[in-house]
Amino acid sequence: MSETSKVKRKYGMDAELVWKDRKRYFGLPWSFTRYSLVRNGDKWLKVFSDIGLLYSLVEEINVYRIRDISLRQTLFDKIFGTGTITLYSNDERTPEFRLRHVAQPYKVREMFSNLIEQERENRGIRVSEFQY
Repeated sequence: MSETSKVKRKYGMDAELVWKDRKRYFGLPWSFTRYSLVRNGDKWLKVFSDIGLLYSLVEEINVYRIRDISLRQTLFDKIFGTGTITLYSNDERTPEFRLRHVAQPYKVREMFSNLIEQERENRGIRVSEFQY
C-alpha cells in the first residue's frame, strides 16, 4: 500500500502528506513514534504524533494554533544531525507539542514557521503580543 493511499484512508480523500519523520536514536529511525504534517484540502493543516505498535496514542494540533517554535540540539543531536522541535500553542490539552529527535531540524523548523504564517494569513488570524 502506498504512502498516499494510507494518508487518504486515514485522514480523508482530500488529505495530502506534507512532511513525515520518525523519532530517531543515533540518527536512525528505530522507533515506533511517527510524526506527520497533513493537509486536507483547504479545510485544515495539522501536525500528528502517532506513538506505539500494539497500542497507539495519537496526538494532533492545528497549525494555526501554534504561537511559537523552539529548537533544541544536544551534542549527540548535532553529531547525528537530529534535534527536538517544540511547538508552543494556545491549545489547552497540548500547550507544548514536541517532535523529538527529528532529522534536519533547522529545515523542519523553517518549514513549520512558514506554514504557520501562511495558515494564519489564510484564516485571517492575527497574533497580538503583549509586553508586561
